[in-house]
Amino acid sequence: MPDHDLPSRLQLAPGPWTSLLEGLCARFPAISQAQWLDRFARGRVLGGDGRPLLPAQPWRAGQEIQYFREVADEPEIPFAEQILHQDEHLLVADKPHFLPVTPAGRFVRQTLLARLIASTGNRELVPLHRIDRGTAGLVLFSCNPQTRAAYQRLFAERRIDKGYEALAPALPTLQFPLQRNSRIGCGEPFFRMVELAGEANALSQVDVIERRGDVWHYALEPVTGRKHQLRVHMAALGAPIIGDDFYPQVIERAPEDYRQPLQLLARRLAFVDPLTGQQREFRSVRELV
Repeated sequence: MPDHDLPSRLQLAPGPWTSLLEGLCARFPAISQAQWLDRFARGRVLGGDGRPLLPAQPWRAGQEIQYFREVADEPEIPFAEQILHQDEHLLVADKPHFLPVTPAGRFVRQTLLARLIASTGNRELVPLHRIDRGTAGLVLFSCNPQTRAAYQRLFAERRIDKGYEALAPALPTLQFPLQRNSRIGCGEPFFRMVELAGEANALSQVDVIERRGDVWHYALEPVTGRKHQLRVHMAALGAPIIGDDFYPQVIERAPEDYRQPLQLLARRLAFVDPLTGQQREFRSVRELV
């Protein structure tokens, strides 16, 4: 199997099934029995210890198995990532627009994580945070399981400064810098977030880098880390980010339509290294159009 394939893990739930094949067909009805048999035959269904399983083996509730997701005709993302820094503990990647960070939906191999595992040979890589598929810029990865928790705490305890830039419509009637503090929750469709009534759970700081005609260059800092937070807040201010096809309304885009990327860039990450105590700062080399 390709070196950069990553298995999904599944803990078997209680059920009436007598075999792994029967249970997996029931659990994933979109995958045919023939497809599952083919995966078993190619060693693509494994136990928690990494050993191949057989389709007739009994279904045992609580057992952990691993299986490899496969997507037919997975589209190739024609943009390349860059590695800006790599050491024993951390890898900093500069992600292009349209490339997912981790496998999801119709993307398995065409993801930042899979590409980095393939190029570095390090199967221990784990992203310490996420940015949207449409957003370009910095993503920080842990290279070493033994020191991973120390870097994960930087994000959990908000001890890392994250700076973004965006191109969006001008807001000449507002005073900058400003803060947008609101409650963000799930909307419709399920993947779209909205501002809701109630106690605020999302805080963003917004400033202007350059005022140029009808489109301004903004500096954004998400103090909290809600899904689509910056996109929701900019749309709520009356300046949806250029190229955004979710906010303020969902716009259908063909899967391989790369003509108008979301003009949002994860420009900067800065933090005190929990292992050395040194100040560290990384900056994307990408530019918004």
